[in-house]
Amino acid sequence: MPKLAQYRAKHDAPLAIPLDASASILHVDMDAFFVSVELLARPELRGKAVIVGGQRDQRGVVTSASYEARKFGVHSAMALRTAAQLCRHAIFLDRHHELYGQWSNRVAAILGKFSPIVEMASIDEAYLDLAGTERLHGPPLAAAHKLLQQITATTGLPCSGGLGATRLVAKIASEQAKPRGLVWVPPGSEAAFLAPLAVRRIPGIGKVTDEALRALGIETIWQLQNVSLERLEETFGQWGTALFRKARGIDSYEFFVDAEPKSLSHNQTFGEDTRDRELLESTLSYLCQKAAKRLRDAALHARSVTLTVRFADFTTITRSHTLAEPSDLDTVFLKAVRELFQHAWNGQALLRLVGVALTSFSAGSAQFDLLDPERREKLERLARATDKLRDRFGFSKVQFGGSLPIRDDSE
Repeated sequence: MPKLAQYRAKHDAPLAIPLDASASILHVDMDAFFVSVELLARPELRGKAVIVGGQRDQRGVVTSASYEARKFGVHSAMALRTAAQLCRHAIFLDRHHELYGQWSNRVAAILGKFSPIVEMASIDEAYLDLAGTERLHGPPLAAAHKLLQQITATTGLPCSGGLGATRLVAKIASEQAKPRGLVWVPPGSEAAFLAPLAVRRIPGIGKVTDEALRALGIETIWQLQNVSLERLEETFGQWGTALFRKARGIDSYEFFVDAEPKSLSHNQTFGEDTRDRELLESTLSYLCQKAAKRLRDAALHARSVTLTVRFADFTTITRSHTLAEPSDLDTVFLKAVRELFQHAWNGQALLRLVGVALTSFSAGSAQFDLLDPERREKLERLARATDKLRDRFGFSKVQFGGSLPIRDDSE
């Protein structure tokens, strides 16, 4: 896994894109990701209207829809029953969260080969900064094309990309590229690229702002570009300044790499409230292993372990423990979590959620004074071997004792 980057707001965001800016920000968006993953196991459904999220008569919402289903007006977040009415011949599939996470990790690993700076914006989209990678992969446009091809060739999953000087332009460009395309917006052409598009295409403009702009006779980005900064600020306040920038492809964000994430956590919400001790303890083992795997992927050690328990009445408590020495071993974290759980739960109350979080990170190797060197070495070898198997076959395929296979709805 690559070391992940984030975007943060600039305090002195410009009102124009610098003249020497380069189009090196790539937005990669997986096409109908959840459907595409399901089709890997069921190729006979290719070319058909497929909807992921649950069954047609359930109360849930659409997670993803194939392009064949979208032609009938089906879209994500739509009620499943509404989707069934719009596309009566559609095939409905349940969600498989863990499977999607595994494929997302595989895509992230490919992204990390093309840039040391990767921001996973969600499970199916990411931003990369390709600046400075020319020696390895060529100019950004060539690298972007190569990257998209490698993702599909390696995983079998279709994807699209947008390449621009800013995050905002790259995002809109990738939307224009769908499906299976790549749109490059050369520096200096951002305003012309955006001009014919509807203002709703600008990230951050929702229904309320759209209606307010329409009341002013503004429906396209070109029309918004022709409104003065003063008028926008007079009408929308500080949001008016942001609208002025966005209409020209300028965003107020910049990449930064946080050498150490602040925390790693996984929660599990149960389908039904439970007091099944075996299920609860196996779930905590599973969550510890997931968090520890991510910690090792980031080459970090953690010193604090936090347990979260949510009861049936939604009362939520957290309990934390500080280790004597930083660690990246599942067994060390699990021992602490089990002790915390023993004091947090009386064995009778119904629980709806449990969670594990690791914090207080440090980089590099640590010396574990509380473990004898031979045992520590065995545990470290076991962890490394297990990680390799999980990377190859999937996380749920390799579990330590005490962790039962569970439906993965972990966050």
